[in-house]
Amino acid sequence: MPLNILFAARQERWDTYAEPLRNALQEAGFPDTVLSQDLPPAEVDYIVYAPNSPVQDFTPYTRTKAVLNLWAGVEAITGNETLTQPLARMVDPGMTRSMTEWVTGHTLRHHLGMDQHITDQSGTWNPVTPPLAEERIVTILGMGELGSSVAQSLLALQFRVRGWSRSPREVAGVDMYHADSGLDDALRGADIVILLLPDTPATENTLNAQRLALLRKGAFVINPGRGPLIDDDALIAALDSGQVAHATLDVFRTEPLPAEHPFWAHRQVTVTPHIAAETRELTATRVIAENIRRGEAGEPFLYLVDRARGY
Repeated sequence: MPLNILFAARQERWDTYAEPLRNALQEAGFPDTVLSQDLPPAEVDYIVYAPNSPVQDFTPYTRTKAVLNLWAGVEAITGNETLTQPLARMVDPGMTRSMTEWVTGHTLRHHLGMDQHITDQSGTWNPVTPPLAEERIVTILGMGELGSSVAQSLLALQFRVRGWSRSPREVAGVDMYHADSGLDDALRGADIVILLLPDTPATENTLNAQRLALLRKGAFVINPGRGPLIDDDALIAALDSGQVAHATLDVFRTEPLPAEHPFWAHRQVTVTPHIAAETRELTATRVIAENIRRGEAGEPFLYLVDRARGY
């Protein structure tokens, strides 16, 4: 009996995912799968899902074995009380590489002071030599798949890397901190801070006025994680005082970022339009197909979400 897989996402996602997903399912041993945007709920075995899908009530999906998220973030779905099926978040190798490249590029940009030479072509000869990477402390908040990959890239460039996660863990070459008690120590004296935490009630305003004050004066903030991780007003105050030299922000509390938001006009803020990392069809569909294979084989699903923690 063929599997029935509902693709519950917007039309543009279907247009780009349908063929790669069918190919990935065939490679995983499911050539006769029914993959559709429209299936009777009681006949659906798996849901490939984007949280902005019209599907918001999971009650009719009585046969569904798992909901497989297309996004890395799950904060828009974990609170749905009708969702009782296992939920897997997306950990996409292509997305991880994309994030690692983006963060490494902006870290080097700030470390080397590239903005000054790109924007100032006035004829002023000002030969200021940047420090070596080994003289910079980079703190990464969030040491999951993305944070660990970014850490390894920065370690290869000889940066001194600190990492913070809520639970204890070890990452080779990284000075690790954990729990609320370790957060301040991870930030104290950091030259560059990178935010890669999930958006949960516990992580909102992680970078507030008190913690921004712990950074080395003239530090840099890079946020490709989630907008609510930073207290916007506190960040602007830190930029205005010189405590933070520049902030590069890819995510915001409201997206697209409203035209009247002060970040747009602030000379020490770089706004990028949520482009640091995107799910890549070829690699993400293989992750989905592998989870379906696991479900059919009675093996544990990959990347299951802990509803209590929100990620």
